[in-house]
Amino acid sequence: MPVWAASPTADSVPPLAQAEASARQLPFTDAANVAAFQSAPVRMALLLPNRGGMFGAAADAVRTGFLAAYARQKENIQLSIVESGDSAADMQRAYDDASGKFDILIGPLSRSAVTSVAQSGRVTKPTIALAQPDLPGETEPQLPPMMLTVGLSIDDEARQVANWVEKEKAPGKIFAVSTSVAWQKRAARSFLVRARQLGLQVEALELSTPGNALSAPGLAQLVRRIEQEKPALIFAALDAGQTVQLRSAVGAELPLYGTSQINPFTLNRSNPNDKLPELDGVKLIDLPWQLQPDNIAVARYPRPAGNESDRPNPDLARLYALGIDAYRIAYEIAQQRSGFDLDGVTGRLNVNMVTGGSTYFQRQETQAVFQDGLPVPTADQY
Repeated sequence: MPVWAASPTADSVPPLAQAEASARQLPFTDAANVAAFQSAPVRMALLLPNRGGMFGAAADAVRTGFLAAYARQKENIQLSIVESGDSAADMQRAYDDASGKFDILIGPLSRSAVTSVAQSGRVTKPTIALAQPDLPGETEPQLPPMMLTVGLSIDDEARQVANWVEKEKAPGKIFAVSTSVAWQKRAARSFLVRARQLGLQVEALELSTPGNALSAPGLAQLVRRIEQEKPALIFAALDAGQTVQLRSAVGAELPLYGTSQINPFTLNRSNPNDKLPELDGVKLIDLPWQLQPDNIAVARYPRPAGNESDRPNPDLARLYALGIDAYRIAYEIAQQRSGFDLDGVTGRLNVNMVTGGSTYFQRQETQAVFQDGLPVPTADQY
């Protein structure tokens, strides 16, 4: 089946008869619809920002992963790639146009564009959004019945770490440490809310970062509080370099947990001696794609080609993996499966999309611990 790029207004798909078009509303609910659908290709559109825009590198990573999965499993699928400008308004126009031409829409990629589509009232086709919407409130957002949000989420990771901590922690207070960076504050907040729901005592602490390094006075004050209050553990909503700083200040005896952002490595890293022994014993969660080369789902897909002189970018590697799983989810929906589980490269996935009802998506990432300078999956996975 062809793969091609199309502008949001290009009529890249031949028009279908009205009767056929009315039958192609996924997911299916009756035998007549299933029979009609099986006789013609499923039309998918991958909606991405232009390669030359601010989201170009992210879009390219998702596109490459998506096409890698499509190449392995493309029976009865007709795929188009639709590019638009970066703004939420540009993507909303592209989405509205594609909605009239395609059966399944994959995208948008940015949080603002997903928010726009989710709130537009115009989601009438199965839509697999590649980011989480920015919607208010601590509870799960209310999404249109035909929309799944499968984007990688630091908030979800923080909540999963809270669930893990609840099963392992010793009695005592937990410190959730972040800086003023937006994603770190979100991660700390998500961890705190979930941990308190589980009955744990958590206090959020924000450290200043002159020159992107944790401030020495702030670390000294944290160490004094640790000596006085003896917390059970620390949740580090930090990046890898900051976590090394934190560990050096507080010592290796105090248990430390974090998100995928404390893993700066990819499985195809260029330097095999590139390690962080300073983090040995630190626990984290990350994607199977970043941790488990022998995982069957991971091993079947190629690693993205890159410039040999460039250090592999772990965030782009994760977006490549997201592209793979986004296609696999779309393919399952194209087979009229409304509820299913997948052993994905981004985690264990549970998907439910039922016509007229609410959608459900859950990703369980892999728990790991640093050993000999590298993150290794733990023996027990909760």
